[in-house]
Amino acid sequence: MKLVLASNNAKKLLELQALFTPLGIELVNQGSLGIPEADEPFDSFVENALTKARHAARLSGLPALADDSGLAVEVLGGAPGVRSARYAQDAGGEKSDAANNAHLLRQLDGVADRRARFVCALVAVRSADDPEPLIAMGRWAGEILAAPQGEGGFGYDPLMWIPALGSTVAALPAADKNRLSHRALAAASLMQQFREVWHLG
Repeated sequence: MKLVLASNNAKKLLELQALFTPLGIELVNQGSLGIPEADEPFDSFVENALTKARHAARLSGLPALADDSGLAVEVLGGAPGVRSARYAQDAGGEKSDAANNAHLLRQLDGVADRRARFVCALVAVRSADDPEPLIAMGRWAGEILAAPQGEGGFGYDPLMWIPALGSTVAALPAADKNRLSHRALAAASLMQQFREVWHLG
């Protein structure tokens, strides 16, 4: 089954494709179909993911899968949240992983409570007006370090320390991240729904 992935993030495409291959799902990047990115006007991961999935399905005529994910820091009231990719840009800086990480560290300077979690909402729709979207959430808890560690991953991975693993997400082998991450947890839930509701696999 072919699904349009409502994202132009190549690393996200690789992660999700690896997770959904066992169900016979082929993901196609929306950019390869000439589909522009959707607006993300909402304050929740679920609402933004649903908006992106419906947008991709409407313009492609195919079923669509969307991911909205980011970092939620306890002491910051869940920020950067849905603005994770634009956190530094919103504060007048540039839009880059390095700038976002630096801005987050400035926000947490001198703060003892550094609990945080990666959050992922995955939404799949059979069509743009699907009345029964499949919705899955995944959360991966950890702590924000005072300085980056590790060369892998992307986004806030170098700052996110997972105590149970004794490692940042960026220092984990890709296979371990794909198995344990917030996206993997959401994908596992979505895979069960694909089997039960869409009768895939």
